[in-house]
Amino acid sequence: MIIAEEVLNNAQKKEFLEFPARLYKGDKSYIRPLDKDIESVFDNSVNKCFANGESKRFLFKNKDGETVGKVAVFVNKQYIEKQPTGGIGFFDCINDQETANFIFDHCKNWLQGRGMEAMDGSINFGERDRFWGVLIEGFSEPLYGMNYNYPYYKELFENYGFEIYFNQLCFSRKAHAPTSRIFNIMHAKHSKNENFSSKRVTKTNMDKFAKDFYTIYNKSWESHGGGKQMSLSDIKKLFNNMKPVMNEHIAWFAYENGNPVAMWINIPDLNQWFKYLNGKFGFVDKLKFLYYKTFKHNSKFVGLIFGVLPEWQNKGVEGYLIVEAANHFRLATKFEDFEMQWIGDFNPKMLGLAKHLETQMTRKLATYRYLFDRTKEFEKHPTV
Repeated sequence: MIIAEEVLNNAQKKEFLEFPARLYKGDKSYIRPLDKDIESVFDNSVNKCFANGESKRFLFKNKDGETVGKVAVFVNKQYIEKQPTGGIGFFDCINDQETANFIFDHCKNWLQGRGMEAMDGSINFGERDRFWGVLIEGFSEPLYGMNYNYPYYKELFENYGFEIYFNQLCFSRKAHAPTSRIFNIMHAKHSKNENFSSKRVTKTNMDKFAKDFYTIYNKSWESHGGGKQMSLSDIKKLFNNMKPVMNEHIAWFAYENGNPVAMWINIPDLNQWFKYLNGKFGFVDKLKFLYYKTFKHNSKFVGLIFGVLPEWQNKGVEGYLIVEAANHFRLATKFEDFEMQWIGDFNPKMLGLAKHLETQMTRKLATYRYLFDRTKEFEKHPTV
């Protein structure tokens, strides 16, 4: 017998955070997410998705009162799909299909009661850049904000009837490896244009770069759907949060006549420092973080986002920017590896960029979808 228990009090909130730490005990690749990052998702004073939706968290316990699973379930009106689609996230479960089926049924019933016709999982109640997808290949240490789970999660989802809506692909390369021939050709072409320039993001001018990010991001992602647009205030907040951990040599913009046309935003892999904190980030933990940040070499930086204005796509701007940045950070940094945050398999332009970067796929996550009407034809994410 399994009992569902809504997370309401502090003890339940703590158990929601502690259960995965017990579940993955002994798994050397597991890095516990910061408690504050997870709690902020469910804080309606922080997460603006509550203005257009709702979320509940549940623990699932066996007859002995032991936690055997957990999940968050949510409706977000800005998550625009072909049919009304809710989400489930922060799913963790013992290796037992019956338990997983009980959790999925519970989520389905909750979402059906709110007019949903499908559910996606395991996804976030918010942006796609964090806590999104089920890991199905590449069970190495996760990047900061990236989901990690046991290999058996794939079977738990698929045996229930979930199908892959889209794959999320991560690619890596050596940071100081030579840039590809095609990028060098692109760079040579645009370098001849005196109206073209590049700038690295510096901490002293964050407002300007936040505005440039806003211009490129919203014009480039407006066709993607799923609530991808961001406000300037949200972007400024993102840049302010990034400021303490950013490296001024690895985030870059390209300009034409002083107007932003492309961006390549990278930061150090924060999990190489956060993995020593066991999910905590109080005063003492912040001191630990500063210690590790100062004295622990970080060997990897992470590509958060790459964007080119639509009117400048397929014109070689990406090659110009990448070579400009690479020529600089090869000399200015000691990073050994570069890994891109996931790219959806529905995005051939970004997959092409990864190919031209001469990367190798290092991990794959999946966004699963379950249609409540089992007679309805399943459709994968459309190509963008």
